[in-house]
Amino acid sequence: MVVNDETMGRIRLVKRYLVLTLLISLGFATIALAITERKEEPVRAGESLIIAHRGANDRFNEHTLTAYKIASQDGVDYLEIDLRMTKDGELVAMHDYTIDRTTNGKGKVSGYTLSELKKYQTVSTFENKKVSEEIPSLREIFDEFSDTENFYIETRLVNNQLAMEEKVIELLDEYQLLDDKRVILQSFSTKSLDKISTLAPDIPLTLLFKKGKFDLNKAIATDYPIIGIESNDVTSRIVKKLHGNGKKVHVYFTNKKTQKREQTRLKDLQIDGYFTDYILYTKEL
Repeated sequence: MVVNDETMGRIRLVKRYLVLTLLISLGFATIALAITERKEEPVRAGESLIIAHRGANDRFNEHTLTAYKIASQDGVDYLEIDLRMTKDGELVAMHDYTIDRTTNGKGKVSGYTLSELKKYQTVSTFENKKVSEEIPSLREIFDEFSDTENFYIETRLVNNQLAMEEKVIELLDEYQLLDDKRVILQSFSTKSLDKISTLAPDIPLTLLFKKGKFDLNKAIATDYPIIGIESNDVTSRIVKKLHGNGKKVHVYFTNKKTQKREQTRLKDLQIDGYFTDYILYTKEL
């Protein structure tokens, strides 16, 4: 077939038109994608997570391997662990900054090495029977449960300094928990969360608010995907606002006497997670 100059010209025009159309389409697609990525997708209410607060602490000493074993057998979604750092830089499961309330010893956790802490026992009474067990390190908890359980770990500043974050991430990496989406880290400290975000950007983070100190505007503005609120501060309006801005709502409790009643109230608000001290009760909601 003979192609004259006029035909070639038309072909070139068609090609230019097609290329231009493709470039414009790609440009609009890129802009649309960028807008979509910036926009927070609303959270749709689903099954609420059951987070074993300090293990099954209604049936055994809090923050012990046995308490976590019971919680594991109950089929919870996450084992919750509060962390403290010892004098020699080891991480242990302990809520208070001293061992006074939960053990047969006294003094700050940071005043003991791990081996020194192991000389003391957590103590409590259940069904008129005294029970005791040693304070577990985070490594021991991972040794026991990393193959089967998910973890919800609270970090905090040590003497107002960032100290435990790198250690936590190192242990998570060692136990291959960074890539499995099996860990959520939480803190009242934005400094701690920011440090963790730098070290492990893919780990979901929860910003905790102290009882009576909840700030809705701050919660909405933050980059953290999960907001932790004390139950008395939770209202239907707050949950809807947070969900509408792409935030999940996990609720903790400071009063065991009213906790079951509060959990029943919160069920109707469609919160996303309970830090429960009563696992079996929460499972029946």
